Amino acid sequence: MTVHFIGAGPGAADLITLRGRDLIASCPVCLYAGSLVPEALLSHCPEGARIINTAPLSLDEIMAEIQAAHAAGHDVARLHSGDLSVWSALGEQTRRLRELDIPYDVTPGVPAFAAASAALGAEFTLPGVAQSLVLTRTSGRASAMPDGETLENFAKTGATLAIHLSVHVLEDVIARLIPYYGGDCPVAVVWRATWPDQRIVRATLETLEEATGGERGRTALIMVGRAIGAEEFDESCLYAGDYDRRYRPVGTNPRFPEGVE
Repeated sequence: MTVHFIGAGPGAADLITLRGRDLIASCPVCLYAGSLVPEALLSHCPEGARIINTAPLSLDEIMAEIQAAHAAGHDVARLHSGDLSVWSALGEQTRRLRELDIPYDVTPGVPAFAAASAALGAEFTLPGVAQSLVLTRTSGRASAMPDGETLENFAKTGATLAIHLSVHVLEDVIARLIPYYGGDCPVAVVWRATWPDQRIVRATLETLEEATGGERGRTALIMVGRAIGAEEFDESCLYAGDYDRRYRPVGTNPRFPEGVE
């Protein structure tokens, strides 16, 4: 018996890995975060599977379901939205599973920031503009931010910011970032990326509040940085005709001569 933690992607039902889909189809028990995971993914569950929406359950109740499946020898598909590496409650669940000696594995999913990048048609790391992407959030009731992990500290780097779980405090986010990025810095808010009702607002930090028309909602990602929508940036050396690389030796004395590994 194994608990399979599966990243269910950002919203669109077909944005799940083949491994994730096949694991769902192989498990007689499926626990899914119903507030964010599309119900269409449950169509992959085998006939007769026990399907449980964990949105109204406590961690103790979730673990009780897993323990019951373990006692019955049933594999469990545990679906979380996006990817499990950030803000998924994976850590607290796997810690308990280790204490209970219940085996588990993790299958990654498409994260929200990648879905936002696709929706915007934008690369967040452009040569000469930004080469770092910071995934962060503001403090909330469920999890406070550590003292050093402030928007101001991240803004000082000039990196592209992907600010999660914070659209409800948009005015505060704007006020905290303008001193570092400037009011003319490009921004975008992507609501429910890849869902049928996806919405995108592009603006600058100083015009964003008005551009959103007061819409806040809950499931949105705030993207901030000079790389968003930029047209003036350097081209990467990687594809330059005179760039010597292993798979395309250039010059009379290439670093990686052809045929040499």
